[in-house]
Amino acid sequence: MTNKSIKSSTMKTFIIAAITADGFIAKNASHTPLEWTSKEDKQFFSQRTKQAGVVVFGQNTYKTIGKPLPGRLNIVYSAKQYEGVETTQKPPEELLADLEKRGFKEAAICGGSAIYTMFMQAGVVDTLYLTVEPVFFGQGMNLFNKEIDAKLILKSMKKLGDTTMLLEYGVEN
Repeated sequence: MTNKSIKSSTMKTFIIAAITADGFIAKNASHTPLEWTSKEDKQFFSQRTKQAGVVVFGQNTYKTIGKPLPGRLNIVYSAKQYEGVETTQKPPEELLADLEKRGFKEAAICGGSAIYTMFMQAGVVDTLYLTVEPVFFGQGMNLFNKEIDAKLILKSMKKLGDTTMLLEYGVEN
């Protein structure tokens, strides 16, 4: 048996999130991005997650969507079963190793904050796609729900529409 790291260099993992101009991903746990994000963000999310082939959600985020996203393997962190999705409670490294064995090359981590935090703390995230929407909530849910110590490298900035900006960051591991 070799002493190989669980995280393989071939499996790419990215966080994809829409944030307000004041840095929040939602007003509360039941607030859905469908209510406040631009059509350009929705198009980018759909295209990029279909390209990855796998979307990973927490139970609350999945409940705000309410159904599996077509054209992608949907994985929900939950003890409860949902029709049309896989559920898991595996640590991120184990989940990604399992997905890689099944032939997947990328996984999109789609929230919420507990799931974003878990994957960042595990050190398995390569890239963050953050769509900055021109709205303020004043208060709400942060991208992460615990302290995260990570350095990022800005890879690209792109206007998605007249008022929406997409930031792509690499994570220095």
